[in-house]
Amino acid sequence: MWALTALLLLVPSSGRAATLEKPILSLHPPWTTIFKGERVILRCDGYHPPLLDLRPISTLWYLGHLLLPSHKKSIEVQTPGVYRCQTRGAPVSDPIHLSVSNDWLILQVPYAAVFEGEPLVLRCRGWYDKVVYKLHYYHDSKAVRYFHSSVNYTVPQARAGDSGRYQCSGTMRIPVESAPMFSAKVAVTVQELFPAPVLRVMGRAEARGGVAVRCETRPHPQKRDTPLQFAFYKYSRLVRRFDWGAEYTVPEPEVEELESYWCEAATATRSVRKRSPWLQLPGRGSPLDLASTTAPVPQATALAPGNQPLSFRKPPGSRSALLVTSVPSTTSSGLQFPAGQAPTAGPPACAPPTPLEQSAGALKPDVDLLLQEMQLLKGLLSRVVLELKEPQAFPEHREPLGTPTSHFAVSPGTRETTIVES
Repeated sequence: MWALTALLLLVPSSGRAATLEKPILSLHPPWTTIFKGERVILRCDGYHPPLLDLRPISTLWYLGHLLLPSHKKSIEVQTPGVYRCQTRGAPVSDPIHLSVSNDWLILQVPYAAVFEGEPLVLRCRGWYDKVVYKLHYYHDSKAVRYFHSSVNYTVPQARAGDSGRYQCSGTMRIPVESAPMFSAKVAVTVQELFPAPVLRVMGRAEARGGVAVRCETRPHPQKRDTPLQFAFYKYSRLVRRFDWGAEYTVPEPEVEELESYWCEAATATRSVRKRSPWLQLPGRGSPLDLASTTAPVPQATALAPGNQPLSFRKPPGSRSALLVTSVPSTTSSGLQFPAGQAPTAGPPACAPPTPLEQSAGALKPDVDLLLQEMQLLKGLLSRVVLELKEPQAFPEHREPLGTPTSHFAVSPGTRETTIVES
């Protein structure tokens, strides 16, 4: 019987039902979460046949996939679940999900979709309207508002960033003040009122001259009656203030700069404003790309023969090169290298040494040679001092006057100890 009734409801009447839109299902009071034992009213608004129609059944109600026995325009319910309604010949309405809670604290959110620019109202409610104290509201686990007692949390003009999971906490006097209690988290989604506009070229404006452009966007289907205004800009200069017209004619002298134009769409109250990208001509890139390709190339970015950009910065290896060239060209007699090989200043070029490693490698031979010469000089000085104190201890060095004596000296030109005859 119910299947036959549903079939008759879907049959068009004189072709009029083929153009009917789905009915609008509303909830009163407008909260999707209630306490156990409470009741709410569902109302189905859409096309209803006149009373003289031979088929008096005009509304069907669904709880999930179950067909309810009521055919009234409004019904009172207290069972949790997903509700839908349908009027004769029209599609099924959008669903409303009703939740029933047995907690001490619940967070109530609107049943209807919240769009950009509209107020978002959240209600933290205690068990059967008990007053909630020390009330906190949370957005994505972050505290966003505090109230001393029961107050709704309102976002005056919702934005996409206000979407997320909300929660509230507080205390109640039952009969004494309780510990802080938390509600269940509730997901809230802020719908986009209209997408960002796109500026397009419509063609030549023969009457006025120039090129006609159009700022294109469309409101959400549920908000298709929302009026929008449009403004046009050239770079950052406003060329036409907000108006209801979505088209603008670029004057003929400025046609060459079409890609410097963009537009903005907004509601009449300016609660929601969105701008378009720069105007894009077919087969060409954005103005930023064009600017980067047509800008003169500075001298500092000239290309080397290997197509590598030249750099005017001092190369990292220049300091190392100076350290290498500071090594003396002559080597000490105590250092020997294999035949046919020259001393190297460090590791191969593929792994350049650090300046500290190069300086240490270059100074090590000099330090060793200097230590050897100091030891030799110390021994000679000790021998000379001892000879002066006790001449009889060195009879072999006692020579008659007039004979040459040997003196040790260090030639400044070399690093070897030589004997100078005097």
